[in-house]
Amino acid sequence: MKWPMRRSFSGPARWDPFEEIRRTQERLNQLFEDFMPMEEWGGGKVYTPAIDIKDEDDKLVVTTDLPGTNKEDVQINLKEDMLEISAKTGKEKETEEEGYLRRERAYTQFYRAVRLPASVKEEGSNAKMENGVLTITLPKMQIEESTKKIAIE
Repeated sequence: MKWPMRRSFSGPARWDPFEEIRRTQERLNQLFEDFMPMEEWGGGKVYTPAIDIKDEDDKLVVTTDLPGTNKEDVQINLKEDMLEISAKTGKEKETEEEGYLRRERAYTQFYRAVRLPASVKEEGSNAKMENGVLTITLPKMQIEESTKKIAIE
């Protein structure tokens, strides 16, 4: 490209405010998707929270953020080397003023499944929920390595 660049003029361009609003909405949607990733599950959107897995000597510590979720609404499943965390939360609000009845509902669903880097056992596992942060401690299975010597002829 050579400077100064010449542009061809094809006539006056019309500014469309609705197109500008649509593009702004797309930018905002992308911003929120980057901040709070969502996936399509069964026709609805499900929040897929980020998960941190820390490998300590004899255990794995898994942490994830589940804001606004009560521990009673969280379900944790362990299937072989897969950890599944799911939760559903909902709030309903009903107000009535001057003959109008307004009922608002907000539901959030969380789901995340991750493959664990080591085999773990269910015995001794525990989970804690504090201030919207779920911490799961999973003890590793102790694999006994039996070393066999082979004699050289």
